[in-house]
Amino acid sequence: MATTVFHKADTRGHANHGWLNAYHSFSFASWYNPDRVNFGALRVLNDDTIAAGMGFGTHPHDNMEIITIPLEGDLAHKDSMGNESTIKNGDVQVMSAGTGIRHSEFNPNADQRTKLFQIWLFPKKRDVAPRYQQITLDKSLEKNDFAQILSPNPDDAGVWIHQDAWFYLSDFDKDFSKKLALKKEGNGFYIFNIEGEIEVNGQKLETRDGLGISNSAEIEVKATSAAKFLIMEVPMNY
Repeated sequence: MATTVFHKADTRGHANHGWLNAYHSFSFASWYNPDRVNFGALRVLNDDTIAAGMGFGTHPHDNMEIITIPLEGDLAHKDSMGNESTIKNGDVQVMSAGTGIRHSEFNPNADQRTKLFQIWLFPKKRDVAPRYQQITLDKSLEKNDFAQILSPNPDDAGVWIHQDAWFYLSDFDKDFSKKLALKKEGNGFYIFNIEGEIEVNGQKLETRDGLGISNSAEIEVKATSAAKFLIMEVPMNY
């Protein structure tokens, strides 16, 4: 029997620091909800807007898989491994923090905000060597399909991480419907609706709503308007 958790957009944590306007699907920083700490290995799903010319100063991470998906504008990255790069809408970036990494993230534009998702997953093994990866996605693959952007396999589509997780981005036309099966038994799906309206196994999701489904081998997504969404298959036991 499928088990679901439904997170309406307006139930997320919210912190507006001026330079950063952040919404948290799961407990983060000063916002703590004991019922919203994680969904399986999915620990953080932050929906961030960074003001022009602002950003996060150098700060540490360890033993976490950190995925950044830019939605609008640019994000300049610099880290203790010597990586310096800029990511933009259409890119995806991953850091395996492992034994420890320090990095900064900055909006390099003086006249444009940056919007992004930052997602943290618990790794399946601790204290791995830190690593960095960034790719540009083929956005055409998202049209009426589940375009894989992340997996555990370096030879598979998208970036890879140290966890048995698969991420998909989709851009569905109104009334289009498609099913997606789990890659690994025992995993669960967390669907985050970016914009528009969809139904997942009959549950309606509006813009920025999230839905977690476990104990279900597959899901069916139907767009009730033109819609863009992110699906994350993650281990429930990690």
